[in-house]
Amino acid sequence: MYDIAIIGAGPAGASAALFSAKAGKKVLVIDHDKSITKRAQVENHYGVMESTGPDLVELGKKQATKFGAKIVQCTAKSITRQDTGFMIETDQWSYEANQIILATGISVDLAEKMGLDIKPATEPRIKTVIEADSQGKTNVEGIWAAGTVAGVSVHTIITAGDGAKVAINLVSELNGQRYVDHDVMKE
Repeated sequence: MYDIAIIGAGPAGASAALFSAKAGKKVLVIDHDKSITKRAQVENHYGVMESTGPDLVELGKKQATKFGAKIVQCTAKSITRQDTGFMIETDQWSYEANQIILATGISVDLAEKMGLDIKPATEPRIKTVIEADSQGKTNVEGIWAAGTVAGVSVHTIITAGDGAKVAINLVSELNGQRYVDHDVMKE
């Protein structure tokens, strides 16, 4: 069983995976490889002079796997609550996880199937998003939302930051104390 399963490996999902895995959690990322970021030219992401969306997504996945996150390419079809955690059914396999972060970009289909609260979006060309509180929690305990699907701006720098924020909040809750991730340069 995974501590945290993240659905989506775009900027929000990969960032959430990076922070969760670096915190020592057993992390699974389920990605269908259709992120809208894969169609982007990125020149407004802090710390990156210029990148293509596909390159940015691949770098995010590499960073997450560096710290132990497992990434599988398949499509999540349903998520059901079990006695302990959740069962995620994909088009290829089934996985169990204690907590879920939905980072599904512009898609709320999986969230609607699960009965999560949905609300109108404010971002242009996006119709609906998951209703999540400032921590990233949804109306279903153990299900979190991050990035565009949680109502934040579609810009990669913002969704990546939101994924990190939600992961830190989730890790803090699991640890029972505030988690902070600071690396210090070696002299």
